[in-house]
Amino acid sequence: MQIAAVIVAAGRGTRAGGEIPKQWQEVGEHSVAAWSCARFRSRADIAEIILVIHPDDRVFAQSIKGVTLVHGGATRDGSVHNGLKALAADITHVLIHDVARCTVSDRVIDGVIDALQTADGAAPALPVSDALWIGADGKVSGTQDRTGLFRAQTPQGFALRAILNAHGAHQGGAADDVEVARSAGLDVVITEGDENNLKITMPDDFARAAKILEQRVDIRLGNGFDVHAFEDGDHVTLCGVKVPHNKALKGHSDADVGMHAVTDAIYGALGDGDIGQHFPPSDPQWKGAASEIFLRHAVDLAASRGFTISNVDCTLICEQPKIGPHAGTMKDTMAALLQITPDRVSVKATTSERLGFTGREEGIAALATATLVAK
Repeated sequence: MQIAAVIVAAGRGTRAGGEIPKQWQEVGEHSVAAWSCARFRSRADIAEIILVIHPDDRVFAQSIKGVTLVHGGATRDGSVHNGLKALAADITHVLIHDVARCTVSDRVIDGVIDALQTADGAAPALPVSDALWIGADGKVSGTQDRTGLFRAQTPQGFALRAILNAHGAHQGGAADDVEVARSAGLDVVITEGDENNLKITMPDDFARAAKILEQRVDIRLGNGFDVHAFEDGDHVTLCGVKVPHNKALKGHSDADVGMHAVTDAIYGALGDGDIGQHFPPSDPQWKGAASEIFLRHAVDLAASRGFTISNVDCTLICEQPKIGPHAGTMKDTMAALLQITPDRVSVKATTSERLGFTGREEGIAALATATLVAK
C-alpha cells in the first residue's frame, strides 16, 4: 500500500471561540493544525500529506512543513474531494482526518491501516455507553436504544479509487466520509477508537487536548553500527575530521565510519532503513561522496517528520589512530551538522584490547545511538 493523509482544516470552528479558527489556535507550543500534521508526518508509512485549508488561512498554514496545501470547498465533503483529487498518482489508500483531532494516537492510526489490508474502508469508533434521550422543548420526550450505536472518529481510511469515485457521485451534505462511502455501497470496518482522540469543539477542549499531549511524549531511539577496513593512504576521516594516519579507510564514499554509524542511528530511530537503502553503493554518483551528505539527509528527514535530535553518542573502536586529541573538533563538527549544541554530542573511543580485526589494526568500527523527540 502507498498511503496518504488528507487533513481537513477548511472549517471556521466558531463554537470553539477565539479570534481565529480553532485549527490555528495554539495548544501548548503549536497550533492545533501543526499538532495534527505532526502526528502523520512522524510516520514512515505515510507517503504524502494534503492539508485542506480555507483560502483566507494560507498565512497560518504556510509555516507547517512537509504538507501540500489545497484550498477547500464550500462544504466539508467538498473540501475532502478537493484533497483527494490532489493526491499523487501512485497513492493507493488514503486516511481522511479532521484537523481538530490533534491528539490521535499511533494505535488508532495503526488500527485503520491494518484493517485496510483486507477492506476498502475502515474507521475508528467507540461504542455508545451512556443512556440516550430524545428531547423536545427542553424536556425528555423519549429514550433511544443504544445497542449497536457508535461514536465516530477519524482518521477514516479507504482505498483511494473507491472513495474518490464515491465523492464524485455524492450529492453533498454528508456528515463524514463513512456516509459518503456507504452511499456508494462500500463496506466500512469499525476499528477501535480512543477516548483521548478528542475533537476540539468547545473552548474547554483546548485545555483537555493540552493535557493529553503533555502526557504523550514521542521519543525514538535508534542504533547504528559500521565497519570499514584500512587501505593504503595518509589519513582517515572520522566524524567529519581528517586525522593523520599511515592508512586510509576503504569505502564507496569517504568511509567516515563514525558519521555512517550516527546516520544509521537516526534512520533507525525513524524506522526508515539505513544508508545503503537511501544511497545505494551501486549508484556511481555516491562514489567518494562526503558522508555529511548522508547525515544531512537523515537530519532533514527527521525534521520533516516532526522530530528534533535530542542527543547523539558515538563510540569509535580502534587501536590507532588516537582519537582523544581530535574528539573536541569532532564533537563541534557533528553538532553543526546535527543542528544541536555540542553538549548534546558525545564522541569517544575505545580499543578492543588487541582482539579481533580492530585489535589487529585491520580497520575501525563505530557504534552510535541517537535520540529523537517529537516537536
